Amino acid sequence: MKATMRTISGFCRRHRFILLVIAALIIGYVLGGLRQSPIHDHDADAPAHAAEQNDQVWTCSMHPQIRLPRPGLCPICHMDLIPLSVTDTGGLRELVVSEEAARLMDIEVSPVERKFVTAQVRMVGKIDYDETRLAYIAAWVPGRLDRLFVDYTGVTVKKGDHMVSLYSPELISAQEELLQSLAAVRNIEGSDQEMMRRLTNETVKAVREKLRLLGLTESQIAEIESTGKVRDHMTINAPTGGIVIQKNAVEGMYVETGTRIYTIADLSTVWVRLDAYESDLDWLRYGQQVQFTTVSYPGSIFRGVISFIDPVLDERTRTVRVRVNTDNPDGRLKPGMFVKAVADSRIAAGGRVMDADMIGKWICPMHPEVVKDEPGQCDICEMPLVTTESLGYVGEAPDPADKPLVIPASAALVTGTRAIVYVRLADTETPTFEGRQVLLGQRAGDSYLVRNGLQEGELVVTKGNFKIDSALQISAKPSMMTPDVTSGAVHDHGHGHGHGTVMPDTEDAAPGAAVLPPLAAYQVRGVMAAAADVRRAHQEQDHAETRAAFGRLAEALDAVDASLLTGDAHNLWTEYRMRLSNDAVEGAEAQTPQDLERAVRSLRQNINAMIGRFGLREEPHRHPDMIVPHVFRGQLKSLFDAYIDMQTALANDDADSARAAAQNIQKRLAEVDAELLPAESRPAWTKTAGDIAKSLSELNGRRGIETLREDFYPLSESMIETARRFGAPGDQPLYVAYCPMAFDNAGAPWLQSRTEIRNPYFGDMMLQCGEIREVIGPRPNRHKEHGTHD
Repeated sequence: MKATMRTISGFCRRHRFILLVIAALIIGYVLGGLRQSPIHDHDADAPAHAAEQNDQVWTCSMHPQIRLPRPGLCPICHMDLIPLSVTDTGGLRELVVSEEAARLMDIEVSPVERKFVTAQVRMVGKIDYDETRLAYIAAWVPGRLDRLFVDYTGVTVKKGDHMVSLYSPELISAQEELLQSLAAVRNIEGSDQEMMRRLTNETVKAVREKLRLLGLTESQIAEIESTGKVRDHMTINAPTGGIVIQKNAVEGMYVETGTRIYTIADLSTVWVRLDAYESDLDWLRYGQQVQFTTVSYPGSIFRGVISFIDPVLDERTRTVRVRVNTDNPDGRLKPGMFVKAVADSRIAAGGRVMDADMIGKWICPMHPEVVKDEPGQCDICEMPLVTTESLGYVGEAPDPADKPLVIPASAALVTGTRAIVYVRLADTETPTFEGRQVLLGQRAGDSYLVRNGLQEGELVVTKGNFKIDSALQISAKPSMMTPDVTSGAVHDHGHGHGHGTVMPDTEDAAPGAAVLPPLAAYQVRGVMAAAADVRRAHQEQDHAETRAAFGRLAEALDAVDASLLTGDAHNLWTEYRMRLSNDAVEGAEAQTPQDLERAVRSLRQNINAMIGRFGLREEPHRHPDMIVPHVFRGQLKSLFDAYIDMQTALANDDADSARAAAQNIQKRLAEVDAELLPAESRPAWTKTAGDIAKSLSELNGRRGIETLREDFYPLSESMIETARRFGAPGDQPLYVAYCPMAFDNAGAPWLQSRTEIRNPYFGDMMLQCGEIREVIGPRPNRHKEHGTHD
């Protein structure tokens, strides 16, 4: 009987093409006769018309997310529903209009560009003294202020001007000590006692130093020595020029050492203290030029340099204090004046500030006015100079990559941290507009920096975007007001079945779930695994690892081949990839724990929605508690490699190599050590190994390639079950292929190591007959988490 079946199977395979041609001719003849029939039954159109009526969708003009199959009242506002024509308007966020409609909508577009943009940071503040140019006149010795030469504030003094006449008994004693020491020197000039002369001279030097430290100048000390008279009063001179801004003493007042008498401010340089909002801090840099105006001098523009940015934020005003140094040679700028300031920042990629005057320069971290072409020390404080790049400026030679990606501000419909932008699609027969949820950076003037979601050269709608948004709302599609309408049922249009849209692990998926091809489902599970890594790192409060995991999520998204998808599955993946890509960028670039928390929360919502819409489980046919040690995986890999050798040999019609591979499979199976498995996992392997051994026993003594193919079928089923239980043993996935025409259309599966179909049941006769129905990935090394041996 088995020989008879093989004979019939071989005849059908040899003459299958002739039978298909005959069947096509018969069908063509029947259809041609129907087309030539003159009879036109109007009632025959009734079922089709009824079907069209049944396909009618009704929606609410106020709540476009409502879509019902029959007329009635809106369940939210109870308004009458209106018919919504069922037309193909592209993807979830696409709007297709006619040329005339586009003209009536008065839509304008602008290209997404890479260019340097200028951000204007506006600040307010007031003039203040330069603290580094304040000087105090204080008493160096106790005494009585017999005269104040400057007796009111606001007086301009020069360095060396006399300020105070002070009577001090301590100073008189020190002068008498000097005169006595000089007399002692004269008395022993003719003495031959060298030691005494040296000690006396040293005493004179010490007393002179004492007088100097008490405030006397060298000329005053010389005058005392030359006249031999003690001065009962001491004159204190101004140590620097400036304005007397404080007078803390009066004549006749007794003072102690250190008592402050005057405060002098040098107003040739002043500080401008400004308040900058925290949202503008990205555009401000140390050493940056600032322009400001005052009410007192309308039309006059003053300039300064940012010399300090406060590291602490004022939580009450949400501002940061910024200090600007500016020259004031004519004294027009008065401390206390209110000013309005503007800092123009030329923005490069990543929000970095670009200043041509700072490129490749070296700057003092304490004195921003000291900028040099070479490394060295500051001329004022002698601190080492630092590179301007270390302060956030663009590097030495800006190239096109330094130009940020920007769009006009009018193109973005901002909704919180994300924004909706409408893009006119190129190469379309009729005007087609696609909505994008994009991630924007800071606003710089009339432009927004784009962080994710757009490419250079794309055309964004700058005028008429609200009209497009409203049209999408009426169509119950995602828009600014209704950003998520992907929760409704979707239907597979039946396109692209050649990619294998049947997926065994979605048989128990929720009704209406979009079906992914197996290879795409495997790639999407890589996205799910990356999202799980983000979630675990965030739960452990490891911010650095969470940001790194977001970066791996972006790589997993790029690994998904969207060309495998068609119809609703393609539209849904486009939507979720857009959202998850924004999450990945926002999380990878998060600067604060709050930013990271927001990105993780958004990722959780989007990944859960995606899993539900595609009806995906974490892993199909996977035993989640199965622990597979690394050494055992290596032995399994040798077994699977031998099986793949047999599959390849059969696909190549090589019977000898197939028999040799079968013997190698049996040998590798005997080498697998079940003792390496934990006790709870051994029964599963015992059953699986028994099935494989039984299948191999059928192969013993087989000679012809057809009989080898017959027995390869049960072996393949056992190996597929093994892969499902223990995972793909190597680093690469295994692909479950299926040929529906094998064994007289009964169908048969097999495993292969690549996506290109290599049919072992037909060989060269129909080498590429079949489809990929499942992808089995490697099992994570969970044994390390459980502490089992390797």
